[in-house]
Amino acid sequence: MRSKIKGTADIPRLSVSKSNRGMYLQLIDDESGKTLISASYKELPPKSKAGNKVFDSFELGKILAAKAIKKNIKTVIFDRGGYKYHGRVKAAADGAREAGLNF
Repeated sequence: MRSKIKGTADIPRLSVSKSNRGMYLQLIDDESGKTLISASYKELPPKSKAGNKVFDSFELGKILAAKAIKKNIKTVIFDRGGYKYHGRVKAAADGAREAGLNF
């Protein structure tokens, strides 16, 4: 999958990693090998951590998109990391789209 998806400084790759406990999102520039922006479940408000994982993933996507827009990044390439596109992965993508990212 990642052999076909490459992120640049202008259009970074939105990488998704998840665990049983939470989720991690990163915007990566593959040309320089650097992470431009990251967001994890630890940045969510304490009240939402006790809730639904799908809702938390949606909110995490919104947090990442807000950080990206502050750095003038509006378009990304989505890398689901081998996970199926449903549940938490889809919710994170939908949250990022709602907050203003295009992919």
